[in-house]
Amino acid sequence: MAMKLRPEGILLAAACVLAVAMPIALLLPGGAGKAPRAAPVPAPIGAGTMPALARVYERPLFGTAEPAEAPADAPRLVGIVGRLNVDAVALVKASDGTTRTLATGESVDGWSLASLAIDAAFFTRGSERVRVPLPIEPGGGEAAPSETGL
Repeated sequence: MAMKLRPEGILLAAACVLAVAMPIALLLPGGAGKAPRAAPVPAPIGAGTMPALARVYERPLFGTAEPAEAPADAPRLVGIVGRLNVDAVALVKASDGTTRTLATGESVDGWSLASLAIDAAFFTRGSERVRVPLPIEPGGGEAAPSETGL
């Protein structure tokens, strides 16, 4: 019995031959005996750019290196109490020496408390905006060791 070839069978056989032959043809070098061209080797990373790269590490990560000093008449931040963005208040020392609690939006000595961060308060007066950090204790908040004991 002779088998009659269908067009679908011929197309399937051609697709199989093509699927096997294409990857092999792509992997073979362009011509017989020719070596593939080598890709150009880039220059080492620090060859001529080290001084510029060093300057990147010297500049501050976010904005200025040190925040601008607050004006002398700005309130001094003594502490922050509560949960930020919920019910936090700032403990500030006014110019007359009294300590007050301020919620966001309240004012003292002409300065309005704009917002609170974990370590600072932001006050505004007109178009002026200042960051008043929490004071840092000299010993990092730890008690100093006694002279007699270790």
